[in-house]
Order: sequence, then structure tokens, then C-alpha cells
Amino acid sequence: MSLESVRSHLANAAPELEVIVTPDSSATVELAAKAHGVLPGQIAKTLSFQLKEEIFLVVARGDVRLDNKKAKAEFGGKVKMLGREEVERLTGHPVGGVCPFGLAHTLPVFCDISLKDFDIVIPAAGATNAAVKISPQQMAEITAAKWVDVCQPPQD
Repeated sequence: MSLESVRSHLANAAPELEVIVTPDSSATVELAAKAHGVLPGQIAKTLSFQLKEEIFLVVARGDVRLDNKKAKAEFGGKVKMLGREEVERLTGHPVGGVCPFGLAHTLPVFCDISLKDFDIVIPAAGATNAAVKISPQQMAEITAAKWVDVCQPPQD
């Protein structure tokens, strides 16, 4: 169902995009980079957070970590990552397939500026072996995402 909700969302928002289903798992940044023949940074990972009662998603390049100080300043408090069950219930996507498309519930989406290092990024597409190639700008546009700077610079 999750993969189908992503396909449906993209068919309406960006019909030119194709969901890529690989025979092998792409559930981690490393597996996804290998499956798509790209650098880990080009994988757009979607992280699920909670601050008080608000749930939201942050999409960032695959080789960066959240900077707690920047996140606290941007979001107005200390954010907490959601557990596996909460992520699946709120996004409708399994962990390893979470993306900002075709969500089970409307959630605010934030794109970290680290994504702008690439012309094309590869977020998951609702399954642990599905993804889509998309420009960071188009991803932000079709998800109504706000650009933020909440991650540490990538390590060399």
C-alpha cells in the first residue's frame, strides 16, 4: 500500500517521475547508494521527529547527521526521533522506505540545505527497495517543504 500511495502522489504531483524498484534492499543509505550507483550523500534520507505535540519530517543528504544545536534553534526546542512503530503509523511507510511522498497523514516537511549539493537526489519511495530520482528543488516544491539548515556538514 505504501508504494502505491507514493506512486499515486507522484502521478498527480510529478507524472514525469518514475518510481524505481530494485531487486535488492535499499533500506539503508549504504544499500541505496550501492543499488543506484551513487555516492551516499546523494541518497535523500527522511527522518521523523517530534517536538512537543508536533510531528514533522526532515529530508537530508544521506551522509550527514542532525546538528542538535541547529535543530533546537530552528524548531524552537529539542527534537526527538520517532520510534519505528510511530514512523510507520504516521507516515504509512516502513522504516527504510520512508519518504515525504504519499504520506498516511499530512505532516510538515523540511528539506535540509545539504540536499542542494546535488542536482539529483534519491529518496526512498514507500518501500525498502523503491526510490525516485528527483531534483532537491522539485522535491521541496511537490511536498511544500521549507528549506532549513539543521545538519552538520558532511565528513570528508
